[in-house]
This record gives sequence, structure tokens and C-alpha cells, in this order.
Amino acid sequence: MPSSKLKCLLLCLGTVLAPLGILSAEEPAFDPSRLEVTTLVTQLKQPMELAVAPDGRVFYIEIQGQLKAYDPATRQTELVGEVVVTTAQENGLIGLALDPKFEDNHWIYLQYSPPEFSGQHVSRFTLVDGKLDMASEKVLLKYEEQRLQCCHHAGSLEFGPDGCLFIGTGDNTHPHGDSHGYAPIDERADKFPWDAQKSSANTNSYNGKVLRIRPLADGTYEVPDGNLFPKDGSQGHPEIYVMGCRNPWRISVDQKTGYLYWGEVGPDAGSDGPRGPRGYDEINQAKKAGNFGWPYFIADNQAYHDVDFTTEKIGAKFDPAKPINESPNNTGARELPPATAAFIYYPGAPFEKFPEVGTGGRTACAGPSYDFDAANPSATKFPPHFSRCVFVYEWSRHWILAVHLTGDSEIESLEPFMPDHKFTRPVDMQFSPDGALYMLEYGETWGVNDDAKLVRIDYVRGNRAPSAIASAENNTGKQPLAVKLSSEGTRDKDGDDLQYAWYAYRAGEEKPTPKLLSNEANPLVTFKEAGVFNVELKVTDPQGAQAVASVPVIVGNARPTVSFVSPRDGDFFDSLAAIRYQLKVSDIEDGTSDFEEADETGAAEIDLEAPRRTALNMTLGTGSIPRGPEGDASDNDPVGLKLMKKSDCFNCHAVDSLRVGPPFLKVAEKYRGVPESLEASVKRVREGSAGVWGKVPMLPHSQHSVEEIRDMVTWVYSLEKDNAVRVFDGFVGNIELTDAEVEKAGYVQLEASYRDLGAGEIPPLVGTAKVFLRQRKIEAEAADEISGPRTLGGHTASDGKFLGAINHNNFARFNQIPLDRVASLIFRVTSAGSGGRIEARLDTLDGPVIASAPVEVNGSWDAFHDVTTPVEPQAGRHDVYIVFLNQERQGGLMNLDSVTFSASK
Repeated sequence: MPSSKLKCLLLCLGTVLAPLGILSAEEPAFDPSRLEVTTLVTQLKQPMELAVAPDGRVFYIEIQGQLKAYDPATRQTELVGEVVVTTAQENGLIGLALDPKFEDNHWIYLQYSPPEFSGQHVSRFTLVDGKLDMASEKVLLKYEEQRLQCCHHAGSLEFGPDGCLFIGTGDNTHPHGDSHGYAPIDERADKFPWDAQKSSANTNSYNGKVLRIRPLADGTYEVPDGNLFPKDGSQGHPEIYVMGCRNPWRISVDQKTGYLYWGEVGPDAGSDGPRGPRGYDEINQAKKAGNFGWPYFIADNQAYHDVDFTTEKIGAKFDPAKPINESPNNTGARELPPATAAFIYYPGAPFEKFPEVGTGGRTACAGPSYDFDAANPSATKFPPHFSRCVFVYEWSRHWILAVHLTGDSEIESLEPFMPDHKFTRPVDMQFSPDGALYMLEYGETWGVNDDAKLVRIDYVRGNRAPSAIASAENNTGKQPLAVKLSSEGTRDKDGDDLQYAWYAYRAGEEKPTPKLLSNEANPLVTFKEAGVFNVELKVTDPQGAQAVASVPVIVGNARPTVSFVSPRDGDFFDSLAAIRYQLKVSDIEDGTSDFEEADETGAAEIDLEAPRRTALNMTLGTGSIPRGPEGDASDNDPVGLKLMKKSDCFNCHAVDSLRVGPPFLKVAEKYRGVPESLEASVKRVREGSAGVWGKVPMLPHSQHSVEEIRDMVTWVYSLEKDNAVRVFDGFVGNIELTDAEVEKAGYVQLEASYRDLGAGEIPPLVGTAKVFLRQRKIEAEAADEISGPRTLGGHTASDGKFLGAINHNNFARFNQIPLDRVASLIFRVTSAGSGGRIEARLDTLDGPVIASAPVEVNGSWDAFHDVTTPVEPQAGRHDVYIVFLNQERQGGLMNLDSVTFSASK
């Protein structure tokens, strides 16, 4: 995959009317809501391709050389084998296919990049007792590549219905240089890696092709009939089925027709120019062997011009009816087969011909074809609505399209597939024998991602069980305790009315007796007796299908409250003074640490000489102040964290501090790397447990599937402390920071905790409070509100993020700045546009101006420099609006990297 595809815009899906499809007598009309995604395996490391065996096992490869298998019967994944590869220039283990007779011969084919060979091997291996037998390797085909410059190694294997193996290979050409995103045909003597005429347009090169061979039992192969060139090699390599490819990164073969499909990742030119057309990605279809034009033609055979890269003289257009390769790097035929137009093609901009593809970055991939089989007994097979469809997908735009085909495999219509579900860069997909669709999701970035996973998509027929969600307000305190129970979020996928039943179980009883609390959906229930209770919500649909969810209720001990007297959230930290902290704790049973309050109210005084019950944890963080993991689910969250936010996990646990249960960090430290611990944890979460971490039992979570719980536990096990935590005892103290710590830290997190004494048999509870202290220098993109400007630059603050695309009257707001400790503002800016002025306004967008600084045009968008302006003295905390102005009211004023609230003298 080309690195030029990384900084991409996301898709804005167009809308189309999907065809009705052909319904069998037994099948009701297609219902999109019955398509359900199940996560099977997470924490994959750059997955590339998958293949589904006849017995249902899913084999998949990771680019660093690992071959793994997921067994749906046991729901376990194991490492099958590993080949040694180089991963330089996007090389690695890049292709996978199972032999058509895999059930009998256990042969598996891998396409990989050996470190000692400048090129690729396509090898057959045998699985022995479920493991890759390295001694069984038979190298069917190997082909050389240049490794002087990156990239385009493609990599994809697929068998056709006649037993022929198709092999995708990239053009092995650097995508940039002096081609400026157009045809890379640089024929200068020292520019060999920049000339795709040496590969894609070269009949004697295996690169930039889709090859087609028939593997034989002895580990060799034969050339089948119907390839592009004669078998004697007189006109080109006889293994070539398709030539003129740029980067055929994903291929598939229709098992009914034998037609080949592949995704063609296109060049980067954003508009038509003197050298030829803009860049397009393509989905191609080959009903027979052919030349698909690269690097001379693109899309519907739009032609590039010949270019002399020495003089930059633009020559004549290439002729798609009679392409000629006159490059000195060509070792094959001069006259090439006529060019074949693309099946589907699209640029980065909106495109009227295929509006369904949307806009943004481009990385086209071709997935499997589907034919409905009424005799297949599977209850989750895809419906006849998708019969005679080929599924195509976009790695960069995160979408999948079902291409409905006519009887002769021409395009009938394009239908967005599950447009409301975000697939995170689909990288390969295959249908299983039972008609379900398996998919690898690569994750957010080009690299190793926490959100890479294997998923299965089923079409669920019949009655579906409801989903239950339970929550509680005021579920900890002294008796009598009024608890507000809520079933918000509970739903029935079929739209049936549900019956609700809330039950209470006393935790710790060997055979707990349920007590019916209410049949209302959202009741208010009063607990009059002390104890630890599991409160369970059970919902039932009219067909009797049920779902349950649980929440804890602790009666008889109030949770202590902890607060910071100082410092306050949002204060600055620097090396000018120590951080002075003072805590206040109040507890109904234990008393208070505020002696004046104790005198006024008659409350008991907490023993300040018991520091073991209170602790202040300090963590130095990098980057911007984070949003806590207990907040609302984000699209960027790992799948396990998303599930936990939607469940009750953070009612009882925090990441790094005590609540009812242990901190998740402690759980990770105890179990991470311990054999069998993950599945044991999954079982405890699913069924509930007691006595592992204390008196309070963990509730059962039967409302979640095993796969969902495995995702949750996997996320917990992944947690690590990035920075050392310093712990301070007592309610009052000083924290000294070194200049080095101040310079390194993006923020300081202080978290205070107090563990009360419990109440009889009711276990102790922990109260916590957290404040974040910030640097005086605040990254512009970390503002609390941004109106107008866009965040541009790298992926993290250290990678060069800044606010750009700034126009007149745009603004950024920073909340509750302690201005009594600010003497001046330092704006880090640059401008190759209109320039202008920055004003700092107090509390509102049209509030008093407390500072103003001109921004001159310096002719660069990345030569940032500091502009300093004094601040009129202010008392206390205020919101500060940074407003961008230009007297001509123009756009493109400047870029802002950061704002520093410099200290008072």
C-alpha cells in the first residue's frame, strides 16, 4: 500500500436505491438491520489476508510473518507458523491462499519477502498437526524487485474455480519524484526506480501484473491456457494473465464465473494537467486476459502524455489502441496489447459517474462474490438480496459497496453495505461455507493498531433476543437508600414490547433468594436493610427470549467525598514554585478533615495521623490533558473500551484508583502474560466471582457475549503505566518538580483517594478526586472550543499539529485560565497568507480586549515564530477567547501552533 494514501479524508456516502434482489419462497424481504457484526479476535498486528477453510477455521496472516488460525468451535486463536521476512518498504508476509483440496492435502500458499532475496517468493507449505511444516516448503515462483526505492509490492493470492492460482504483484515503482502524481515514466539513467515502464508495461517483468498458474502436486506449476502471452515465452512471461497494473493490492475470483476482480490503487495527481488525467483508483474486472494500461492509461482509458523528464517537454498522448513501450528500461515487447478500460473508477473529489464512492483518500480493494444457496442450512447465511454481488471496499474511506451484477456480470447498481457501521479500514474479506462474511479490519493508521481485528458478519433470521442495559443512580449510601434504577438503552431488535423485572440478590449468599423489586422500566426503589446487593434487570420479549443486566447496590456505608482545596483543576505548574496541595475529606461515618466544619456541625474529626487511608498520586503526562476513559464512547476508542463504557464497568472500577473493585491497572499487572489468565478472567466476568480482590463480589455480566467480554478484558490487560507514579501521604503537603520534569511533562495529574473504615460487614469504600494541572504553553488545537480553524499537521502534538485554515472572526476558547498568574501571552504563529491580528478577549466573544498582537506575513506556512504581547492585570479565573482578525476580512490569515500564558513577575 502506498504511503501517499495515509493522510486521507473520510467518505461521505452518497445514497442510492438498492435493487430488490431475487427472493426465494422461504425468504422474507431483505432487512438491513439483521446484518450483525461480531468481533472475534482483537489486537492483530498489521493483518493482511485471510482464508476460510472448509471446516470453518479462519486463517490469517500478519505482515511481520505470522500465520494464525481462529477456530470458531473453540473461539481460540493459535499461531500456526511463522516465516522470516523483511518488512522494509512495505514488504513482509503479504499473500495467503488455501489449496482447493485443503481438506485432504493441508496445503497452504504464502507470498512473502525473504530477507536474503530482493523480491518475493510464492511457496506452498503443508500443515502437519495444525502447524506450518517449514521443511515442507516448495517455492513455486519467485520474482525479483528493485529495493533501491519504495514501494508497491502489492501481494494477494486467490484460487479460481478451475484450480488456477492468481498472484497480484505491484509495479515496484516509487510513486513520487518528478512525476508529480502523474505517470511515473522517468527514463533518465539514474531514475530506474521511478519508471513503471520497466515493470507494469514490460512483458518480461513479473511486476505490475496479476499472474495465473496451475500448481501441481510435486510443488511445481504449469501455465494454463488463456493467459496473455504464448506459453513459449516468445512475447512475454507466459504466467502473465493481466498486465498494466499499478498496485493490485487485493484480488478476488468469482467462483461461479471464474472472472478476476482486483482493486487498483491509483496515483496522486489531484487534477487534470498538461501531463494527463488526475489520479483515479480502480476496481477492475477481467473476463479474459488483458492489458489494463498502467502507466500509460487510467480509468476509462484516459491517456497520459509522453514526457521527457530531462527537458520536461510534454509529448504526444499514448494510444490505448496500440500502446508502445520505448523506455530504455523495457526488456520486453515494444508493442503491447490494447488497453482495457476500468470496471469502476473514481478520483479523490466527488464523481458523478459513481457518486456512491464519496470523496477522500483512495485505496480500492476487491472482495468476494456471493451467490445465494437455498440448500445451505445455515441460519445466518447472507440473503438472496446479495446474490450475484461482488463486494468492493475502501481501505482509506472505510466503506463497503455491494456491486449488483447483471446476468453477464456487468454493473446493475452499487449499494452501500451497512453504511451506518464504521468498518475501520477493511483489508480483506471472504465468505465462509456457511454464507457468513469474515473480515479483517486493519485499524486507524498505516502501522500497528490497537483496533485491528477479525470480525464476522451474519444475517440473523427469526426472532432476536433483546439487549438489556441497567444503570443506577445513588446506589451507595446509608439506609434507607432510595435508588433510581434505569433500563435506558434496553431495546428489542424486532421492535417487540418488552416485559421488565428487577430483582435484588444479597451478595455472598451461597443460594441467593431473588426478591422482586419492580416490573417498571425505570423504578425508584428504597433499600431499608444494610447489605451488598446485586440488582438484576431481566427483560423478556413476547416469544420468551430474554436478556439480563446487573448493577451493584451497597447499603449501610456512604462513600466518602474528597475534594481539593488546592490546587484547582486547570492551574498552571512550573518550576517557579512547589505545588502546594490541601485535601478535604468528608464521610458520614468517619467524620471530616475540616476542623472548622466539625466544630460548626458537631461532626467527628478524621484522624489526620492515619495517612495510610489517604493518598495523593501524581503522574506526569505527555501531550494534551486527556479525556478520562470513563467518559462517553469515542469512535477512536478501542473496541473493548467502547463496550466497557456502555456497560457498568466504571461503576465499580477506575483505571488507576480504587473504587469498589481494584484499579484496572492492578488487574493488568497481576494477570498480563500469565498463561490461561485471559480466558479465566473472561469466565469470571461472564459468571461473576467473589473473594478474588475483596469482600464485594463482581456481578455476573451475562448480558454480554463471550466475544464482547474478551474484548473488554483484552483492553484491561493492555493497560500500562507510561510514567512513574509518585505517591504522597496525608491531607496537606508540597510537591517539588524539577525543571526537567516541567519541560518534559505535558500535564500533571493529581488524584487523591480516601478509604473509609467501612460499617460493620459493609466493606470500606473509596472516594476520589482528580485535578489536572497544565503547562503554560498550550497547544492551539487543545483549545476547549474552536470555531472556524481546522487542526492540521501531524498525528500528535509532537508531530507538529497546529490550527490552520484561519479566517477573519474565527476564534479558539481556553476555559478558566488563572489570569492572576499571567503577565503576557506568547503566540507561536506563521503566515504565508493575509496576516492580521490576534486579540485576547475576556469571558465572552465580544468581551473586553486584554491583549492584542499583530501577525505579519512572513511568506511561509511552517516557519513558526513567537509574537509576545502584555496582558492587562486581571484577578481570578476567566475564559479567554483568542480571536483572529483581518481588516479586509480576508481568509487564509495565519497558522497558530500554541499559546503560552507567561508567568507574572
